[in-house]
Amino acid sequence: MSHMEDVDIEKTMAKAARAAAIFSQLDQEHTDRIVRAVYEAGFKNRVRLAKMAHEETGIGKWQDKVLKNVIATQLVYEDIKDEKTVGIISEDRQRGIVEIAQPLGPIFAIIPVTNPTSTTLFKILISLKTRNPLIIRPHRNAAGCSSETARICYEAALKEDAPEDCIQWVGEMSRAQTQSMMGHKHLALVLATGGPGLVQAAYSSGTPAIGVGAGNVPVFIDKSADIPFAVEQILLSKTFDNGTVCASEQALVVEQSIASDVVAAMQAQKAYFLSAEESARLEPVVFDRDKGNMMASIVGKSAVEIAGRANIEVPEDTRLLVTPQTGVGDAYPLSSEILAPVLAFYKADNFTHAVNLCIDLNFHGGIGHTASIYANDEDVIRQFALLMNAGRIVVNTPSSQGGVGGIFNTLRPSFTLGCGTGGKNITTDNITAKHLLNIQRIARRRVNDRFVRFDSRLYFDESLDAGAIEGLFNRNL
Repeated sequence: MSHMEDVDIEKTMAKAARAAAIFSQLDQEHTDRIVRAVYEAGFKNRVRLAKMAHEETGIGKWQDKVLKNVIATQLVYEDIKDEKTVGIISEDRQRGIVEIAQPLGPIFAIIPVTNPTSTTLFKILISLKTRNPLIIRPHRNAAGCSSETARICYEAALKEDAPEDCIQWVGEMSRAQTQSMMGHKHLALVLATGGPGLVQAAYSSGTPAIGVGAGNVPVFIDKSADIPFAVEQILLSKTFDNGTVCASEQALVVEQSIASDVVAAMQAQKAYFLSAEESARLEPVVFDRDKGNMMASIVGKSAVEIAGRANIEVPEDTRLLVTPQTGVGDAYPLSSEILAPVLAFYKADNFTHAVNLCIDLNFHGGIGHTASIYANDEDVIRQFALLMNAGRIVVNTPSSQGGVGGIFNTLRPSFTLGCGTGGKNITTDNITAKHLLNIQRIARRRVNDRFVRFDSRLYFDESLDAGAIEGLFNRNL
């Protein structure tokens, strides 16, 4: 039985180590059969798991969670299914370089409450594709649906003769247990999706880690944009699963010259603009000033429910709460990341002012993650992109679905979005199977024309007797 209520870390890691040893002996064809079976099982259960996640967590919309499960299974599978991940994966005879893919070993996967089934499906598929056994640690408020997701995948894998314990899932773990697991000598990698504290703990565990940063995503509508289209797409994105995707828009920046048109288009799409007094009432409901982050209790709740908690009367069909802001930073809590249908709104004097606001928002808790722009002027798009510190700059695209990839663009579909060194991550990539491999390189002897032929005057002080070394160099070249 791979589900353990009382987590025995040594026993869990011993099982994972045995699974890793067996997994490393599988060929590509066998590996791919396992991955296909797991994909099919996950996809088949996409609706049931989405409903389970919504019922258990009370977050988001189950219908949107279905689409998340589709991305995590069908889109991810289609993206990785033909990738070589076993043995020789490339051979360059001219350069004399052969690349060999090896698995990393046991991976510890931390799952967030916002995407408990889709992230589990995603991490299982990319781990199995690379022959790495996986230990899943669900969020305590989503343990049921995450564990059921893992069980479905594990049983499907076993039917294709996958190694026993290639997928394990653990019960509730204390912080100390989690840190002990992350630092275990037999663990190869921590794949951490969660809050900043958890990700930081993963990076400081002594085990290689791939984590993600926060996503305080700014979206800029330029005057060259199709305004009704831009507004429609932004609402489609920000209300998707009630704003729980880390790549969802957090602040809208528009130039003064088109502000009234944008406001009218948003109101037509059932966005409710708060007064200054209403914004003041909303703030303590959605943001904890003492902790410096969003209130967990409003994550993924509807706009109407959040307004009700703040004693703000809004129409019953309100989709989004928009709060006009005059500044960015700690003094303006609503300029921070809020994973709910709450959007900050800024009017800029001109393009330069708009970009500076976006940079400020980006640096206020979202460095390296994602930025969004709506424009039909290529020069504007290029200038914006060159100035933003974001791993993904999505153009004329809903940011939630655009950042995750695979639907509106050809970014690799992923539920772990790297934020680069700005977000204290090792990469800005959308994490996928290729990041879970050790690549060995056979380097055959070749003359490298880029190497300067030996001349002792280039390499040694004239006073040194370099004759013997020169002879060695010239013989070998």
